[in-house]
Amino acid sequence: MIDARFRKNIDIPLLIVTFLVAALGIITLYSVSRDASTRYYQKQLVFFGVGLVVMVAMATVDYNRFPRFVRLLYGINIGMLLVVMKFAAKKGAQRWIPLGGFQLQPSEFAKLIMIICLAVYLQRRQEKIRELPTLLGSLAYMGVPMLLIFKQPDLGTALVLMAMWFGMTFIAGARVKHLAGLILIGMVLFTGMWKLNVLKPYQKNRLSAFLNPDWDPKDAGYHVIQSRIAVGSGQVWGKGIGKGTQAQGRFIPENHTDFIFTVIGEEGGFVFSSILVTLYAALLFRGAMTIAWAEDMLGKLLAAGVVSMYAFHIIVNIGMTIGIMPVTGVPLPLFSYGGSSLLLNMAAIGLLLSISMRRHQLVF
Repeated sequence: MIDARFRKNIDIPLLIVTFLVAALGIITLYSVSRDASTRYYQKQLVFFGVGLVVMVAMATVDYNRFPRFVRLLYGINIGMLLVVMKFAAKKGAQRWIPLGGFQLQPSEFAKLIMIICLAVYLQRRQEKIRELPTLLGSLAYMGVPMLLIFKQPDLGTALVLMAMWFGMTFIAGARVKHLAGLILIGMVLFTGMWKLNVLKPYQKNRLSAFLNPDWDPKDAGYHVIQSRIAVGSGQVWGKGIGKGTQAQGRFIPENHTDFIFTVIGEEGGFVFSSILVTLYAALLFRGAMTIAWAEDMLGKLLAAGVVSMYAFHIIVNIGMTIGIMPVTGVPLPLFSYGGSSLLLNMAAIGLLLSISMRRHQLVF
């Protein structure tokens, strides 16, 4: 399926890291759901199989063809984010479109779509990106889907899009002083959103609990306190698969999605937690190498978007489980349970492969 000219440039280390992280995730899901009514590890295996097809398909696509489809992709993205608001809320949020037995989460796919759309937008305006109006225009371009996602409400994913925007505009050549100024303005706006109650009460409580979990140990601070107990009790080698008292006793909410790192911390201890963190560091390193290898700005921007997305997810997810970041609903890439999330991440890996394989395509 992949041209012989490009096969020799396949990033094998990236593939190995991807498979190892996914395998560890499935093993962890087996631990927390082997006796549950919903065996998440079985579903995750199916999603991974489909994800492999998606990854290969994305790798075979020449990313230089993306510009001709940007308007269509952007329109589809906005359309899906509007349609999801027509469905009944689940767990207090409107984020999913039911498709038979599968729950489609448009905000997950919005990440990859916006990486593609913003990369093309910035490439076409590369010569003017150092000018503030152009930079603000790119922020407005990203801001439309960001606001729709925030309205669901899904603050975590909205922040992911913001992190992607910063990473991509930096690689595009935006002035650091402009980006720093926008960060300061963002802080002022956030303060205003807090004072005017634009943020939901549970979002404000999570931030308050981050600063002092003992302020509300039975509600807002519960996640962080139980997570710290679990990770700390794992010590060096962990308690063993299926033997974590916090994880198996259901003291950790969402231990198969947002707080899955807590499970490996308790049952795998410092050793296996460090292995996972090392694998993620290797994944980000290969992504950074892809940015460096790309011989055209579009390739660099696409890779920067993927790396920024992964970096935000990894840092925030692991950070919140050990209490150094606020609790935000972002899954651990390739590791947490979720069909939409896993398919997105496999597609993103496929995009990195496409860029690395075609880094010398001008030679031919």
